[in-house]
Amino acid sequence: MVCIAHDSATKSLHGEPAVQENKAMTAAPSAAPLVRPFTVAIPDSELDDLKQRLARTRWPDRETVPDWSQGVRLENAKSLINHWEHEYDWRRFESELNRLPQFLTEIDGLDIHFIHVKSKNPNAMPLILTHGWPGSIVEFLKLIGPLTDPVAYGGSVEDSFDVVIPSLPGFGFSEKPTESGWTVARIAAAWAELMKRLGYQKWVAHGGDWGSVVTTALGVMQPEGLLGIHLNSQYAFPAQLPDTLSPEERDAVDTLDLYTGALGGSNHLQATKPETVGVALADSPAGQAAWIYEKFQSKTDNDGLAEDALDTDDMLDAISLYWFTNSAASSARIYWENYTGSLAGPKLTLPVAVTVFPRDIPRLPRSWIEAAYSNLIHYGEADEGGHFAALEQPAILVDELRAGLRSLRS
Repeated sequence: MVCIAHDSATKSLHGEPAVQENKAMTAAPSAAPLVRPFTVAIPDSELDDLKQRLARTRWPDRETVPDWSQGVRLENAKSLINHWEHEYDWRRFESELNRLPQFLTEIDGLDIHFIHVKSKNPNAMPLILTHGWPGSIVEFLKLIGPLTDPVAYGGSVEDSFDVVIPSLPGFGFSEKPTESGWTVARIAAAWAELMKRLGYQKWVAHGGDWGSVVTTALGVMQPEGLLGIHLNSQYAFPAQLPDTLSPEERDAVDTLDLYTGALGGSNHLQATKPETVGVALADSPAGQAAWIYEKFQSKTDNDGLAEDALDTDDMLDAISLYWFTNSAASSARIYWENYTGSLAGPKLTLPVAVTVFPRDIPRLPRSWIEAAYSNLIHYGEADEGGHFAALEQPAILVDELRAGLRSLRS
């Protein structure tokens, strides 16, 4: 994804859905001719095929170490796959999605899928939420109610948001690019067009992981109407690391080393050979599950297992979305498209709010964040949570979004 100079060496971070348009939905955004309602409808044959593939999984021999240093442990992978095959209910999740207003709109030659939920408060602030990899719209579903109807969740009506949740190009139900060139800057430009198309004259943006990179690109671009941004992943390493590091700075460098080293295998492979890994993952649901499950295990605030931090069905919602949309290769290409990016900057001048989660990887010190964001309007430190903040700690993130972006409402 991005890289940074460190100790004279470059540290790199890389180290077809079955759907239908919903003609019955009436909550269409203002630009009706450009925006079409959408419903998820995976055929029974696809569900049957998944069950059959899971039942025929050919397992590797077990790892030769007593930990996760070789990747997903065989016993944990078998447990997850057994739950997926025998207990998980895709139709439950599909119904949950279809209770939300979903849409498609063509931007820059691609159909972009998005959820658009408007608050009953006419003064609500429009907010676009962007996921990363192996994220998806799944990670923001538990935020929708508290953000759009804060009173019902113990908040103040003044903290109401209209929520727009797009799927990145090549992810989920968004169309897959058929040509190269979909960089984060191009995605950010598409998001600016989306908010304009929905009729929003003033709005804010949030992201984590790749969503934070896209949101940062919006911050550089400063399109008309963008009031400010919130980030739970900060790309604010200095261009040149100081000769002497404070304990907090040393921790940032150490977690970067972990991110690009022991945890960086999938990033590097997707940044260099996304189509190769795509062939494997498109053919094996067990492989797709393991590929994502390992990231949930290694980057969440857990006591040794991803299940300590995330509900098993929440993980399988995300994994199933990748499987049924056959988006392993197309989503992996975001790493290939942005291989030369950098964790060093860019410096932003528009209002920026941040929340630092204790088990995020890498975790940056406040001094570097303040140096990168000259108009830092909010700095929050969560008590718990890791890299997948929205999925792990939705209540904390909701509180931080309310507090961090409140000053921009006036």
